[in-house]
Parts: sequence; C-alpha cells; structure tokens
Amino acid sequence: MSFKILNQTYFKRTFLGAAALVVVAVSFALWSSRHAAAQTSVSHDATPTVVAGVAPVTRQDLFTEVTYAAEFRPYVEAELNAKVSGYLSRMNVDFGDKVKAGQLLATIEVPELQAQLVNAQAVEQKAEADYTNANLIYTRLKTVNQSHPNLVAQQELDTAEANAHATAATIAAAKADVEKYQTLVSYTNIIAPFDGIVTRRYVDPGQLIQAGTASGRPLVRISDNYRLRLDFPVSVDNVKDVQLGDPVTVKVESLNNRALKGNIARFTQDVDDTTRTMITEIEVPNPDLELKPGMYATVVLKVAKRPRTLAVPVEAVSSGKTPLVLLVNRDHQIEERAVKLGLETSDNYEVLSGLQEGDLVIIGNRAAFQSGQKVETKLVQVSKHDEN
Repeated sequence: MSFKILNQTYFKRTFLGAAALVVVAVSFALWSSRHAAAQTSVSHDATPTVVAGVAPVTRQDLFTEVTYAAEFRPYVEAELNAKVSGYLSRMNVDFGDKVKAGQLLATIEVPELQAQLVNAQAVEQKAEADYTNANLIYTRLKTVNQSHPNLVAQQELDTAEANAHATAATIAAAKADVEKYQTLVSYTNIIAPFDGIVTRRYVDPGQLIQAGTASGRPLVRISDNYRLRLDFPVSVDNVKDVQLGDPVTVKVESLNNRALKGNIARFTQDVDDTTRTMITEIEVPNPDLELKPGMYATVVLKVAKRPRTLAVPVEAVSSGKTPLVLLVNRDHQIEERAVKLGLETSDNYEVLSGLQEGDLVIIGNRAAFQSGQKVETKLVQVSKHDEN
C-alpha cells in the first residue's frame, strides 16, 4: 500500500515538472518572436518619412502701401448772400434741412424795388404808345409823298421818320429797364443753387439784409454732402505712382475703421516747394449722408506697383546678407538656393533671380531640414494680410 502511494506521488511530480518545462519553452518562444518583431519595427522606422510644408513660387501683383491723414469736405459748398438790400420777411429752412436745386429758401422784402418795376413798366407802355403815334405819322406822310410827289416837304418827312426811330429806341430802353427791375425783384427770393444740406443759418426774419459785399452777412450756407472730397498730400517720393482712376482705400476711424473704396479723381500735378508734397483728391459717394464733412480718415495708397512679378512668401526666405531658400526639386530632394530679391511687401518678396514660376519652397522651420535630404511635400496655405 505504501509503495503504491509513493509511485503515484512520483508520477504527479514528474508530470508537473514536464508541464512547467513546456510552459517555459512556449513563453520563451513567444518572447523571442515579439523581440524579433520589435527589432524589425525599429529597423524599419530608423529612416522615417519627412514631410515638408511648401508653397509655390507664383506671379502676383505686388505693391507696398503708404498711409496719409485726410479730412472729408463737401463736394460743393456755398454761402448765399443777398444781391439786394432789404428786410428778411421769410426764412423757409433751418440748419440740417435737405434742400433741392431751385428751392425757395428765404424772401427779402424791398417795397421800393416793386415800385420801380411798376414805373418802368409804365414808361415802357408810354414808349410803345409814342412809337405807335410817331410811326403812324411817318407812314401817312410817306404814303402822301408817294402818291403826290412834292406835296409834303422833305424836311417834314425826315422829321417824322426820325421821330419814329427815336420812339422805337425809347421802347428798347424802357424794356431794358423793366428787365433790370424784374431781375432785381427776383433777387429778393433766395434760391438753392444745388441739392444739399443747410449747414448754417445766419439770420432771422425781420433783420436788415445788406446787399452782398465783403462786409455783408450771408443768409445760409449749403453743402453738397451726397458726394465728399478727400484731399491728401502725397510725398514727393510717391508722386510718380499716382495715376487718375487708381483705386484707393479709405479707413474712417470714427466708424470703427470701416474701409471705403474710392478712386483718384484729380491731383495738382505740382509738388509744393515748402511741403514737398502733391495734393491728390478722391471722391467718396455718400448717398445716405453717413459721412460728415470734417471727419478724419486715413487714406491707404498703393505705391511701387509690380504687376505680374515673381513672388515668394517671406516665410520661405532666410534673413542674412545673402537671401537663401530651401527648394524641393523634382526628385523630392532639398536644394539650398541663393535668390536676388526686389520689392518687399508684408506677405511676399519680389524675386529678381534664382527661382522660376512653379518652384516649391519650404515654409516654416528651416532648421529641421538640410540640403540633399529627401522629403515628401505638403502644400500649406500662407496667411495673407488684410489688403484693406
């Protein structure tokens, strides 16, 4: 019985030992397989693929921008004076009112003018009557002389003819007087010369108005604010870049720097000897009257324009005595290339030599790349500054 138990115990220990050896062997085999796979992975990743962000060399319209301070003013402005002296009988508008061309703004009372007009008209009527009588006498004498020669003295005939001509001239003079006083009477009505806004009112009804002289007081001031002028002085260095019709951006600070568009309408074509500037003007439409004369504005003018020139992003060029770029060639290898640059803008350089249109240049961290390195390219969007 004891021998049997000992045999069973020995058998179990032998079986368990063999099983443990099998487990160890399998574990070692799995570890070896994983270690080999890891070694293979490390060996495969030893030369990982490098991706380079690139941008193409393109043709663009390059320019630089200069800013000038300016102030809006009305397109047309006039202070209306009276042409005749009298008392202001009626004022139809006040400041801030919109008016139309031909609208009656005020009336001046001048009673003596009306009397003079009536008198002139009466003189004209008398002159016409005198002419009718003188011409009738001359016509009758002339008819008698033709039917009965030598019956009427020649002197009498000549006198009648002279009277007819004199009374005709009197009519012309009387008509001229009537027209003069009619014109003067019309001057008692103050009429708006153009569409605009009444920006000042200087007088009230009942005041004595003096005829327009250097010392005379105007009645109202009217401004055409539906289109505004914006004058700015262009420095002598940029005068060559000013052309009629060129687009200009206007930023109005009081309107949260809102950007407006305009075009150069005129310039003096003369550089002031004192300021070394040339006055240039643009016209800004203002149909809703949001802009007011006197508002300050900043004019952004494009100068040093280079149309359709080769351009490379500033992020692609290294700073230094000799500008360099990293170019990715057709074999996807990096080349260091020296370039000659021209105009510099906020986003781009003008390329004078060293690159061609369509070349791909590396953007961003240049220290991560070296000449001769093979890379894969990925086009990146280069940020653009707001041109407005």
